[in-house]
Amino acid sequence: QVQLVESGGGLVQAGGSLRLSCAASARTASTNIMGWFRQAPGKEREFVAVISRSGGSTNIADSVKGRFTISKDDTKNTVYLQMNSLKPEDTAVYYCAAGGLWRQFLIGSTDYWGQGTQVTVSS
Repeated sequence: QVQLVESGGGLVQAGGSLRLSCAASARTASTNIMGWFRQAPGKEREFVAVISRSGGSTNIADSVKGRFTISKDDTKNTVYLQMNSLKPEDTAVYYCAAGGLWRQFLIGSTDYWGQGTQVTVSS
C-alpha cells in the first residue's frame, strides 16, 4: 500500500503563488505516474497536471496552462505543483494521485490518492 502525503496548501491573494508537494511512501509500478486533481465546492473533481516517472512527459489542464508547472524529484518520490498567478477560481481541495497507466490517470481512474490539501485564493 502506497501512501501519498500532500503539503503546501493555504490561503493566498489573487496573483500570488503556492507550491504543493506530494511525497509517496514507496516507489512501485503504481507510482510511475503522479499528478494532481482538484475539486471545488459543488463541482466535480477535475484533472490538473500529470508527470511521468522520468519527468519526460507532462500534461497540464488548459485551465491552468501557463500558470501551473508540475515537476518531480524522483530521488525523493516527490512531485510538486508550482502554482503562479493564482485566481479565485483556483480555490479547491487539491489531491495528489499516483498510478501506473497514463490514460487511466487522466480520467481519474488511478491507484492511490492523497488526503487533499486546501488552496484558497482570495480576491
